[in-house]
Amino acid sequence: MYELLKREGRAKRGRLTTVHGVVETPVFMNVATAGAIKGGLSADDLRAIGTQVALCNTYHLHVRPGDELVRRRGGLHPFMRWDAPILTDSGGFQVFSLADLRSIKEEGVTFRSHLDGHKIFMGPEESMQIQSNLGSTIAMAFDECPHALAEREYVARSVDRTTRWLERCRAKMRELNSREDTVNQHQLLFGINQGAVFNDIRIDHAKRISEMGLDGYAVGGLAVGETHEQMYDVLDHTIPFLPVDKPTYLMGVGTPANLLEGVDRGIDFFDCVYPSRNGRHGNLYTKKGTLHIKSARYAEDDRPIEEGCGCPVCRGGYSRAYLRHLYKAQEALGLRMGVMHNLYYYNHLMEEIRDALDRGDFAGFKKAALEEMQEGEG
Repeated sequence: MYELLKREGRAKRGRLTTVHGVVETPVFMNVATAGAIKGGLSADDLRAIGTQVALCNTYHLHVRPGDELVRRRGGLHPFMRWDAPILTDSGGFQVFSLADLRSIKEEGVTFRSHLDGHKIFMGPEESMQIQSNLGSTIAMAFDECPHALAEREYVARSVDRTTRWLERCRAKMRELNSREDTVNQHQLLFGINQGAVFNDIRIDHAKRISEMGLDGYAVGGLAVGETHEQMYDVLDHTIPFLPVDKPTYLMGVGTPANLLEGVDRGIDFFDCVYPSRNGRHGNLYTKKGTLHIKSARYAEDDRPIEEGCGCPVCRGGYSRAYLRHLYKAQEALGLRMGVMHNLYYYNHLMEEIRDALDRGDFAGFKKAALEEMQEGEG
């Protein structure tokens, strides 16, 4: 159940109650593609840095270790030792990202595994079955994610097919949730709005899927080739046509500034690989922008990554000089610490956003945060 607690302009402060716990929104979901955060963080680490939701990848877990294997172990929650909410994407993004390895038809999509090349067929029913086997809290509908700059005629046909696929997803989930042997009979279904950068197609699709009475709604197909300005324009036009009393999820986005801008436009849920990927490469987030820890300027810098940061790395007294050494020596501990700090930064930023919304001062917080981000490395 989603409860809209407060609004400031279009920005929403909400609460989603699920079978696996309560999610305070706006929220950033930490990306655990194959059931783990790249960078060596455990479930205990995720709790320590304030993670509310983990996001796992349907396609990758289907390929390895196999969703049936996970089902036999009670689903992702006991398998990962993670007892809070999990969202699984549908495999639809792989329709986009594995373009050279797939074929799309009305029935679904035939992939070639990125691991060994064997054929995999996935349609709406297969995606729902895999996600049901995984037992996630929230399952995403199976869709096609066309390139943001694809031709209008192709996008229109793709969106119509995605709508038909959504109807099939809804029917299959109802069937699966009614079975006694289903891992999570309370699994929620989020539909996905598509339409590239064509606002009229986006709006029409938002109207159509809003009528389906789903548990939540995502805006997909962004951060895949368009500019930030185009993305914000799509959100400005589309979000008003999605239900305000349901959670809204902006898929695969983004930078700290993107999060602030997304919240301002009515987004509840975000996910992105940026914090973990950048952390593994030594690009560490601070309130004043990104700190490139491998730089020689930090060789004898005894300060933490960020003064006043509450993450286990900064709180533990580890210096920039030591972290730089770890990265330069290619020690795994450096990558782990960088990822931990970055994910804490993202989770803490969302906490600050929620606090600002509770105070009724999100506009002021956003303005100050964006200005501070422009100051550069500390």
